[in-house]
Amino acid sequence: MTPSRWQREYRPGVLPGLLPTVRLPGMSAPANTSTAPLSLPALQAWHACLAQAFGSVDDGTFLQHLATALNALTPIESMMISLERKGLPPQLLHERGIVGAYRDEIINRYFSRGYLLDPFCLAVENGLAEGFYHLSEIAPDDFFSSEYYKTYYLKTGGAEDSYYIVDLDPQSKISLCMFQGLSGERFASEPLALLRAVEPLVRELIRRFGGSGLQPLLRQASQDALPAPAPANFNQQIEAAFMSFGQPLLTVREREIAHLILRGHSVKSTAKVLEISPETVRMHRKNLYTKLTINSQAELFALFIDWLTQPAPTSQSPL
Repeated sequence: MTPSRWQREYRPGVLPGLLPTVRLPGMSAPANTSTAPLSLPALQAWHACLAQAFGSVDDGTFLQHLATALNALTPIESMMISLERKGLPPQLLHERGIVGAYRDEIINRYFSRGYLLDPFCLAVENGLAEGFYHLSEIAPDDFFSSEYYKTYYLKTGGAEDSYYIVDLDPQSKISLCMFQGLSGERFASEPLALLRAVEPLVRELIRRFGGSGLQPLLRQASQDALPAPAPANFNQQIEAAFMSFGQPLLTVREREIAHLILRGHSVKSTAKVLEISPETVRMHRKNLYTKLTINSQAELFALFIDWLTQPAPTSQSPL
C-alpha cells in the first residue's frame, strides 16, 4: 500500500508544515526597536553576577550563576535549563524558582512525557535556529486554547515562556527556558527587549560551558534526583505509540488530525498542514470523537497522555 503524505513525512516531534512557522538557519531575527532602560543599580547587579558566571564557566556552578545574572537583568519567576539531544528526551540540568506545589507536574511529568507536545521541543527537533524566542513566535495558531497549554502552563502557574536556544554541535543544544505567570504578570516588552539584546553574550557563555563544564554536571546529575535521559530505544517506543494510538478504531487520517489538534493547531491550520478542507477536518474530528467515546479535546488529551505512558503499545484500543 502506498504510504500517505503524513506517513512519508512523519516522525516523533516533527510535523509536516511546521518548518515555515519557525526561524531556521540563515533567517534573520525579527526586528526590535524597543528601548529597555536599565537603572544603575540593576546594571551593577547584572555585571557583578555576570562576572561570577564568567568565572565559573568551566564548572557545574555556571548555570546557577547565569540564571542569577539573568534574574538581576530583569526579574524572572522561574527557569529551567536543559540539554536537548536529537532523538532523545530533554535532560534537565538546572532549575530555579519552581514552586513546590507544581514541581511534580513541571519537572517529572513534563520530562517523562509532556515535552512530546511542547512547541519548543517540536521546533528544536525540526531544526530551530539558535537564538531568543518568545512562545508566541513558535506555538501553533490555536495553542493558547489547547489542553496542553491549560495543563502544562495554566495549571502549573505559568502563562508564557521565552527561550534561549544554543547549539553545542549538530546533534545537541542547550535550552534556557524562562517562565512567567505565577504573579499574574506576563513578560512586558522592555524585559523581552533586554533578554533579546543580551542573547549573543548568553549564547557564547553557554557554548563555552558546553565545551568544558557540561560533562562534570552530567555526571553529577546522574547521581542526583534530576530526571535522567530515557533509554536509547525511547523514541522508537514513542513512535509506535503515536502511530498506533486509537488502533484499530481510528483511521490513519483520524490519527493525523488527533495529533495536530493535541499540539494546538486550529481546524484551519490542520487543514493547511494536511492539504484538505476545514470541513473535512471537522468531519474526521467528529468521527474520531465518536469512535473513542469522548466529547472534548480535554478527554482526547487525557486519553493520549495515558496511551503514551503504557509500557508497550499494542494494536488494542486505548479505551
